[in-house]
Amino acid sequence: MLVTMSNDLIFLPIIIFIGMIYAIFSKKLTVPGAFTGGLLTFVIFIGSGYTGIAMMTTFFILGSLATSWQQQLKQASVITKEHKIGRSAMQVLANAGISAIVALIIFFYPELRNLMLPVLAAAFASATADTLSSEMGMVYGRRFFNIITLKPDHCGLDGVVSMEGTLIGVAGSCIIAMVYGLGFGWEIDVIFIIIAGTAGNLMDSILGALVERKGMIENNLVNFLNTLTAALVMLLLGVLF
Repeated sequence: MLVTMSNDLIFLPIIIFIGMIYAIFSKKLTVPGAFTGGLLTFVIFIGSGYTGIAMMTTFFILGSLATSWQQQLKQASVITKEHKIGRSAMQVLANAGISAIVALIIFFYPELRNLMLPVLAAAFASATADTLSSEMGMVYGRRFFNIITLKPDHCGLDGVVSMEGTLIGVAGSCIIAMVYGLGFGWEIDVIFIIIAGTAGNLMDSILGALVERKGMIENNLVNFLNTLTAALVMLLLGVLF
């Protein structure tokens, strides 16, 4: 059933406002980033309700914690501008844009809701896995290698992964899948969301090694494509099974 504009909607502006204020003053998001995040929150709500917002909030909290964790141990070369002033509007769109597009599809085509809700979740699972694996991998990774050549490589470079970071990314996908399960039920889609989120995360590293490192595309596009990959994998699994 399509999310309706019921009395529950009165809580939505409060949630969005509090989230925006916190994101700005904690420097997790820039001002344009916070307003973009607020808009995407509304769009995701009309397609997936408060469970969709819960998945988006979980991604934001886990990503913020991972980015801030043990910064002194992370290489100075990878402490980017977003760590200092917050994520920009483009970075917000890169991570949550696919989920918002899927939410709009659900809103305008409610008959596709059961098929598309896991797709929305898979995009968040991929974004969460990517952020956790890269940020926490720099702290807890022990051996780093290029995902294409499988040869040892420098921590923090595009396309470089570690076993520890990859497993932490899988855990991130599991958390988003659990939020989905709590809101929409414990069906086989929960497992598929984890698979799709992990596939998106691996695609991020592959794109990083093949094209981002060469300067052919930038990180925002890589993030958008990894969430798109997860969404397409989940869509395929949903159609087949």
